[in-house]
Amino acid sequence: MSAVKHSLRRASRFHRRGPSRSFSCTREKLSEEARIVEVGPRDGLQNEKSSIPLPTKLELIRRLAGTGLRDIEAGSFVSPKWVPQMANSADVLNHILGHPPNSSHHMTYNFLVPNLKGLQNFLDTSEQAPSQQAQPSDPLPTPPPSPKQAPQWPSSNTSTQDSNEMPSRTDGDGKRPGEASDPPAENTSTQDPNKMPSRTTGSEEAFSSPPAFSTEVSVFAAATETFSKANTNCSIAESMERFKPILSLAKSKNIRVRGYVSVALGCPYEGPNVDPHKVAEVTATLLEMGADEVSIADTTGMGTAPRTRELLKALSAAGIVNQDIALHFHDTYGQALVNTLVGLEHGIRTFDSSVGGLGGCPYSKGATGNVATEDLVYFLHSLGVQTGVDTQKMAEIGAWISKELGRPNETRAGKAILARMSSKL
Repeated sequence: MSAVKHSLRRASRFHRRGPSRSFSCTREKLSEEARIVEVGPRDGLQNEKSSIPLPTKLELIRRLAGTGLRDIEAGSFVSPKWVPQMANSADVLNHILGHPPNSSHHMTYNFLVPNLKGLQNFLDTSEQAPSQQAQPSDPLPTPPPSPKQAPQWPSSNTSTQDSNEMPSRTDGDGKRPGEASDPPAENTSTQDPNKMPSRTTGSEEAFSSPPAFSTEVSVFAAATETFSKANTNCSIAESMERFKPILSLAKSKNIRVRGYVSVALGCPYEGPNVDPHKVAEVTATLLEMGADEVSIADTTGMGTAPRTRELLKALSAAGIVNQDIALHFHDTYGQALVNTLVGLEHGIRTFDSSVGGLGGCPYSKGATGNVATEDLVYFLHSLGVQTGVDTQKMAEIGAWISKELGRPNETRAGKAILARMSSKL
């Protein structure tokens, strides 16, 4: 489908949004907000070799919910045959629904559903969960924080409930055709396109009671055929057909859907030069099917500043607006924060990260973890971009979970913050 056709089909959406603008890297110009999507409990843990106890996963989510984060990837309803580490995601969801972690503001918990069976398992668990139910997940804008707190979260669960069996092997991290030199789709709105996108709606009155929370689901596609077949056992086109009933059912239940496009800036099989117009095409298709947001992922960490800029231009030329996308960088070659800055200058305000730099991809040999939340938040704050996230708490959680997993703490900012804290004792 051409970029022009996509622009026309989404014209009503563009009418409400204003023209994009670039920023010079000054504190004054970047003095606004960014949204952090914490992917540690799912993307960060799924590749760990040793089985992680359920209480550890629950404690990680509980601690993260107290840092100021608003979005946490909590689990995956994928077959345990392919991702054993996610086998108890139904128990995680059950705990969240029955005993949500303490938080002073609205929280969103995301669960990956690779196929229709995964979504059905998610729905079945949601319907059977006790007491407090999640509110429907609606987009835009963020409600004010509530002064009250939610009930305490139990520290353990002995359930052995399984997740689903449809073969899908890992997550996806990673939008619509159009030449990089093409002009962006016309946009006549007066709304600031760079304002931080939020996950919920509602008036102040709706959130004057204890902090609400919602759950949402995500699906993942790939930007190259080889990775798609290795990761999902099907072509890109076939994966899109699989997603149609997932998005249709989710929307009928008023459940928000996040999409991922993996290997957007480098493929372990096809190399670093992934066609940005293919990324744009896959992204636009997900959005047209009803995805509320698509996260563009540099799964391998091969992305560079020039190619990140080229990709973002291709997305804009295809008529895809900044509010509809997030960026998901891995730090394999130490380029994640550089690429984040490119994204900021382009107007992107949603970024994925993982506490302690947890993560990796079993189908991308040598790829290290996601950019560490501690490093990302410190970097954004240094530019005057506010996140609402407490860096000290994040540093402490990064050190704690690294110790629990028996692995080194991969975050530079986190270790520096902890060292400074120790020196003041």
